Order: sequence, then structure tokens, then C-alpha cells
Amino acid sequence: MRDWSLAPGDPLCLSLAADARLSIPDYLNDHIWELNLGSGEPAALSLQTTYGLRAKAMRLFLRFSEDGKSVSAPSAFALPPTIRRFYPNFLVLDYAPLKSIDVTAEYWVPQSNAVSGRISVANKTTAIRKVRLELCAMLTPIDGQGMTATQMQMVNVLAGQTGGLFPVLFLTGGPAPGSSPYPSLFLDLELGPGAARTLTWVQAATDNLQASFDLARQTCARPWEAEKARLELLNAGQTIDIRTGDKDWDAALAFSQSAGFGMFFAPDTQLPCPSIVAVRGPDNGYSPKGDGTDYPTAWNGQTPFDAYYLSSVLPASEAAKDLLENFFAIQQEDGSIDGKPGMAGQRGRYLAVPLLASLAWKLYEKSEDEKFLSEVFPKLHKFFWSWFSPEYDEDRDGLPQWKHILQTGFEDNPLFDAWHEWSLGVDITQVHSPALEAMLYHEAACLIKMAEQLDQDDMLPLLHEQAAKLRGSIESTWQSRTGLYHYRDRATGLSLAGKVLVKQQGSGTVSPKLKFEQPIRLLIEVQTQSPAAKRPEVRIHQLATKPADEIVASGSYQWRNRGSVYTTQKVFSKIAKVSIRGLDDEDTVVISTLDFTTEDHTLFMPLWAGIPDEQHAQTMIGRALLDAGRFHRPFGIPACPHLTQPEAEAISQAVHLPWNLFICEGLLKYGFRSDAARLLAHIMNGIIQNLKQNHAFHARYHAEKGTGMGERNALHGLAPVDLFLRVLGIEILSGTRVKLEGRNPFPWDVTINYKGLKVKRGLEETEVIFANGRSVTITDPEPLLVTL
Repeated sequence: MRDWSLAPGDPLCLSLAADARLSIPDYLNDHIWELNLGSGEPAALSLQTTYGLRAKAMRLFLRFSEDGKSVSAPSAFALPPTIRRFYPNFLVLDYAPLKSIDVTAEYWVPQSNAVSGRISVANKTTAIRKVRLELCAMLTPIDGQGMTATQMQMVNVLAGQTGGLFPVLFLTGGPAPGSSPYPSLFLDLELGPGAARTLTWVQAATDNLQASFDLARQTCARPWEAEKARLELLNAGQTIDIRTGDKDWDAALAFSQSAGFGMFFAPDTQLPCPSIVAVRGPDNGYSPKGDGTDYPTAWNGQTPFDAYYLSSVLPASEAAKDLLENFFAIQQEDGSIDGKPGMAGQRGRYLAVPLLASLAWKLYEKSEDEKFLSEVFPKLHKFFWSWFSPEYDEDRDGLPQWKHILQTGFEDNPLFDAWHEWSLGVDITQVHSPALEAMLYHEAACLIKMAEQLDQDDMLPLLHEQAAKLRGSIESTWQSRTGLYHYRDRATGLSLAGKVLVKQQGSGTVSPKLKFEQPIRLLIEVQTQSPAAKRPEVRIHQLATKPADEIVASGSYQWRNRGSVYTTQKVFSKIAKVSIRGLDDEDTVVISTLDFTTEDHTLFMPLWAGIPDEQHAQTMIGRALLDAGRFHRPFGIPACPHLTQPEAEAISQAVHLPWNLFICEGLLKYGFRSDAARLLAHIMNGIIQNLKQNHAFHARYHAEKGTGMGERNALHGLAPVDLFLRVLGIEILSGTRVKLEGRNPFPWDVTINYKGLKVKRGLEETEVIFANGRSVTITDPEPLLVTL
């Protein structure tokens, strides 16, 4: 295993939680810890948690004293902490709190409600040293009491109470209660020249004091070296060791894989395979209801976006296959699959985004497992056609629409979102989305490859026909002026700019006498300062003397910030009269056309799907993607850069890594390897900046500043390791098979290690060394499979 030497200023992510590959984490009561390298009061190298917000804070830290001088702050150490090894549930670091007193501290989370540590203190001088070691525990309870010294079964421990938990801290060696300002247990160590002493501690927190004490003692008795060897062996077999010319990149890619494994929970009665949460930090992991149904969105289920992105974070693991199997486990007879199945039986109650065949084909290309392909193909085929049911394709034109913004993977989309003043709140069911159609096209393309591989020729005609229809629809939205595919109206197929047609304050009748060259759909917005304001009835007439063509009842609106909004279900070739009833005098109704000029990162999905021809692809990349006035930014592709309102910055400038992954994969598909490498470098710069400054992966990153946005310890903020390898031109298939393509676009050589396989990727040549010592040197940039 690789020995690191990472200091506090290096990229770090020091979160610790029970590893589902080695234990069964408790989904309803999971204690997640984070190692802090010096902040807090007192400043200390502290392990901390809130037990999922069942406490305000719990901190565990060490104090060292010699000759009347005590030290706990890393800034006062003789040698600062250095991280040596890290895994999802295990950390090793070295430091010297006192001159020539070396400490190796190991932290281990063996299960959800216990954390353990091993401290090795060594005297590196020729003199006898007398050092007092204190293990401190500071609990700030929500209710209950802080940690205090007590005896249990003739053993000195610290115990407390908070939120129905009874934490107990146990230390080996026969400690005494400390007399320092902080609750502690201490031992006086007399270390001869070159001597060392090793101690173990455990903090356990259950809903019963005696049970906590028993668990602490049981955990303390576990064979530390055997457990450590077991987890190191496991991680060595499922992690790709990457050594670039930049140690920051190395650390970010390694911490991403570790954090990715840390997102998993073991199978349960609801899902047959391991599943994930989207965020795992100290404030997560507790369900007050006790059944998980009260968990927030980051903990209430897995999505296809999560599964697809995770496959790029963990390229050496079959973890994404487990997530795929969970989707199949809840598939209905009609082929539909819920978009967010959870470990407590939660459901998103909307159809899963069409990415599952794309993920399955990606996994098959790596494994070439025909049995897997034959098992998943019929399920994926049924799922694909479920998207063309009347529920999603109401007009039966073979071109479905989204039903809910949560399906899309971009719930802040200003075209459909209704929560912000600057968003439009358009009814998503009335719009053809290039992203959805591109995903469906890509699904069809993958299913065609599967059918051909499995000799299922009878499936091909309909799949080809549907793929052609989807492709034609997407191509019809191309605008060479913008270099993008655009949203369009479901009925008219138009992508018009928004324009205000009618504005009326208070109730009344307006006769605008408007005629349109082509039918248009209308957006009706009620502007009010009062949340309790009545919603008016609006009648729209194409002919003034005829009954209204559409009546908008007061209960039809969607609430939005400072008012409400409604998208007409019909389209209009003219407007002769608009009648408004029940509107307060100070409130205003604005009627406008739908604005489809909006630009966001989802509009690059046709590039990922392989839809544009070479000329359109080059236009798309040069005119839109690489234009600094539009999408090109120092830390990645922002969500919707055209939004310039300051209050929209958190949405408009957010870099969503899953969408950036799709864009990079599209660039590679069209041969733009150097541009993909440049975009990946921008993404990595944001990730590394936050790992250095905040010691965390964030859900999103600011496109201009690189600052972290959203939740810490988030799946969607991890570095896409597989994307890095693909941009590099390497695909590790196994310990004996590797694909090479193109040339190294990065400024340094890269060495990849996996299960005894070593790949040295230089700028002009690549050397592949197998575990048996056989080596092959490649200089040809053409695609090549190298096997033992």
C-alpha cells in the first residue's frame, strides 16, 4: 500500500465512517466522524461528530504534558501531523507533540456506533522521558449532560448523555480521571531510551450506558493488526493507485476513491444490493422517526445520476453494478423503474432518468461479461419503452417529456424552477428537452449494441426507428448562431424568445388584438407582495365574441416566489381578449411567450450522445463550450452562465460535476482529447482548492472562484477518476488487460498501479508491466488492447 506524506496544507478529506464492505452500517443511526487538524476550542487534533445532530458537538483529542508544559494544538507540536494512510473507515498519521517524542495515531470506525484509536508513543532520545498522555472528550449535548469521569466494573471511563445516546470513552492501561480543564483520562508514561508504548481507546455510543461500556470493551479486544491488514488488502484490490507529476492530483484522486466507498450501506430488506447516500458527514445519519422515512433528499435514495457518476469515481469496483441491480429489483411489470429507490422503502414517485442502459453498456465494455449482458438486456429494453407510454408521451409522437423537475438531475433549472424570482416556472411537461431526448437516443444506441451482441435481431428495427426519430427531433432544435440545441415547445416545435404580451394591474379586461405568424404557448405570471393574495381567474379568447379558448382557474397555478405562475395547455394563433377576475388592485398579471433562449449545461447532452455531425460538434465546442463569454470558466462549465442577477449566482455559476463528466465524455467521443484534458484540469483545480482549504469535497464548485458550494462530503463533488484515466488514454479492464488510446495530453508522465499491473504513460510512449514481470512498450496512438 502507498505511504503518503500529507501535511495540513495539502489536499485532505479526513471523514471516517463504518465501511459497508467490512461491516453493516446502521442506516438509521450512523455515527460519522471527521478529523480536524487544529481548529476549535481548545485548538487540538480532534476527532469530532454530532451523532447526526443528536449533539451540538462531540470532540475527542489528546493532550501531552512534560515538565509542567501541556500541548494539544498541532501548531505547537515539535513536528506537525502528517497523514500516512487513509481509507473510508481508517486513518494513520504521525506527529511529534514534544521534541523527540514521536506519535503514530490510528483512527478506526469498525461499526456505526463505535470509533477506536491506537496511539503509539516513542522516545527517540537516549534519556528517560516522563510524559503524561491525556485522552479528552468534550461533549456539548442538546439535552443530557457532558462527559464526566465515572467507574464501571472497577474501570475508569468517561460517560455522558445526549439525544438518547450514552457515549462511553474507554482507554487501556488503567487510566485515572484527569484534572485538566477538560474531561479526560490520563496515563503517566515513563519511556526509557528508544522505548515505546502503545495504547488503545474506544468511544461507543448506544441508547444504554451499560451497552455502550460493553461495546467499548468488546471493540478494544478486537485484533487491531488483523483488522488493519484485512482492510488494507481489501482497498488494495479495489483502488487504482495514480501517480502523476502533481501530488495534489494524486491525493485528490485517491481521496475520491476512498470517499466513494464511504458512501455505501449494506443490502437490506428493501434493496438487495449495497446502496448509497449522496452525502455522508457528521451531521448525517440519524432518523428521529426511527425508520428513515424522515431523511432529507441526500439520504432518501439512489438515482441513475448517482450510479453513473459513481462508476467514474470507482472504476476498479463493481459497485455501480450493485446500484443497477437495485433499480432492477423494483422494476414494475410495465418496465417502469422508480427514479429514486431508498433503503427505507422510499420512492421518488417518478420514472428513472434514462441512463441505465448507458451505464450497463459501460460496465459491459469493461468486463465483457456476456451473462451480465443477457440478464440486464430484457429489463433495460422494457425500461426504455416505458418512457414512451401515454403518461410520458401524451401526444403519442414518440417524443416524451419530463414529468417532474426532480427527474432531470438539475432541479434549479431556471426555465422550470418556480422558487426564485429570476426563474420562469414553465410547465416542464409542455417542453421538449434536448437532454432527455439525447439520453433516450443514447439508451437506444446502447440497446442496439446489446441486441447485436446477443443476436437479438428482432429487437433492432423498432430501436433503430425510435433512435432516428429522437435524433431528428434533436437536430431540429439546432441553432448555428448559438452553437447549441435548444428547448422547444411540445406542440409547435418552436424555440422562441420570451416577450411580454399583456400586463394588467388589478382585475379587468384587456383587448390586445394580437396575431402570431405561428401558434404560441403563453406563460401567465401573477405578481404580488402578499403570500396570501388570491389567485385570479384568467380567460383567454382568440375571438372576442366567442367563449374563452382557455380558462385558468384560481386553483391551477403553481406557487412561486412573490406570486404564482401558469403555463397554458393550449397554443394560440391570436389573442383578442383577456379577462381577469379576482385579482387584488395592487397585484399584476403578466402574460408572455415562453422564453426558450435560456442556455444551461444540459444542452450539451447531444454531444455526449454522439448526435451532432463533425461540423456541428466543432461549432458547439468552439462557439459555446470554449467561449469565455458563455460557458468556458476557470473551474469548470457553469450551470447557466447567462443568468447575471447577483442573487442567482449560487445557481448560475455552480459547476455540477456529473454534467461536466457528460461534456468531457462527449469531447472524447469526438476526438477533442486536449480540450477534455483542459476541462478536467479546471474541474480538478476547484476540487483541490477545497480539499486544501476546507478539507472536503463539496456538492458543487463556483465556476469563477472555485469555492465549494452546497453540502460537504458529497458524492457529486468527488473527482471522476475513470474520466481522468480515459482522458489519459488508459482503461484498466483487469490486472491482466488494459486498453490504450491516443497520447498523454497532460504535462507530466503518469504511473498507474492496480493488482500488480503497472502502466507508465509517458508523453510519447507507454510501458505496460504485468505482475509476472513481462513488459510491453507502446508508441502507436491507435486504440490497442494489451493483455498478458
